[in-house]
Amino acid sequence: MADQASEEEVLLAKRIISAAERHDVPALKVLLKEGSANVQDPTATAATSPLHAAILSCGEAKDGKEAGDDAVQTVELLLQNGAIWNDLNREDETPGCMALRLGQKKIYDMMVEAGVRAELLFNKMQALGLGGDDVEEVEVDEEPEEQPAAKKQKVSEDEAQAVQGAVEEQVLDDVSLDNKAYLRSQLRYKPGILLDESDNAVMMDWETEIMQRHAQTLIPRAGLKVMNVGHGMGIVDTAIQTHDPAEHHIIEGHPQVHQRLREQGWYDKPNVIIHEGRWQDILPKLVEQGVVLDAIYYDTFAEDYAALKEFFSEYVIQLLASDGKFGWYNGLGADRQVCYDVYTKVSEIDLHEAGFDTQWEDIKVPSGLHGSKQWEGTRRPYWTIDVYRLPVNTFVK
Repeated sequence: MADQASEEEVLLAKRIISAAERHDVPALKVLLKEGSANVQDPTATAATSPLHAAILSCGEAKDGKEAGDDAVQTVELLLQNGAIWNDLNREDETPGCMALRLGQKKIYDMMVEAGVRAELLFNKMQALGLGGDDVEEVEVDEEPEEQPAAKKQKVSEDEAQAVQGAVEEQVLDDVSLDNKAYLRSQLRYKPGILLDESDNAVMMDWETEIMQRHAQTLIPRAGLKVMNVGHGMGIVDTAIQTHDPAEHHIIEGHPQVHQRLREQGWYDKPNVIIHEGRWQDILPKLVEQGVVLDAIYYDTFAEDYAALKEFFSEYVIQLLASDGKFGWYNGLGADRQVCYDVYTKVSEIDLHEAGFDTQWEDIKVPSGLHGSKQWEGTRRPYWTIDVYRLPVNTFVK
């Protein structure tokens, strides 16, 4: 009976995928009453989900002609029945990646909106302490420099639990998965790059133009009080100094970075105040002291989006002057265009809820960055897309 049931499940999966591929909405509605929108055909050489099949069969958009209404309705139906927006096929493509590659803009936009809805719900569940079987996957920050809220890696729920267990034992194969593990790890400064103990690029010099532009957008004139969280290679702090701030606060948690700050004379600069430690410990004290700042920039490493959200919704709103500006290194999900677009929208929604207006400026990253030799010796590239979206946030008037 077990073999027969297994055969029935395989047959149902094949029928669901076939209906999705044909954009047969009536048949799909019936089949989804019996099976899942996330089935895969285990007998296929290129197993894929119904959502991937529906998008792939749209083909490449040519001469501005995109998918028809039947395809759009098929994708909508699958999403309504729980299809996972960032599920991966064997080619390591999400449905959104596939739609983007095929030039199917309408379908791609649908995937971005589905991702935004899913991530907002997931983040809300996390905030409420919910999860478990209700959550298909969790996000863990992977990158450098803060990885800020910037570089992220998807892991399954089981993997996340394993990571947490490893953290508790103070043993991690990848220290970027936990901020405290990162702060205990050994860093390596090399020409043009800062690496952590697990070979993650914490910061790279290709980001210099971006950091300089952040400083320009946040500090319109001399004599302002400025704070940067996360020194790393010192790129943005060097840029901040060119704008002659009256006060320049730097929060940095890593002991080796403290040593580099001493070696480079940052502690001796008359307008610079170094705060050694994690921002989670330092900012409450600054709030108690009544510190008010004209500009705040955030670029930490080994912290996820939840940390960024806590930063602006709990502390920036208390520390920033009414006419001040707040920015952060926007590298969330920058290893996939669809993930980057999703988290750009998620952050804008959450910022607005916290009382901020957000303006975006598009900056092209250096050509050939993806796949270049710059990433040799690193664990993984944290940036693979063509445009950086620079955020400037001010309080809603």
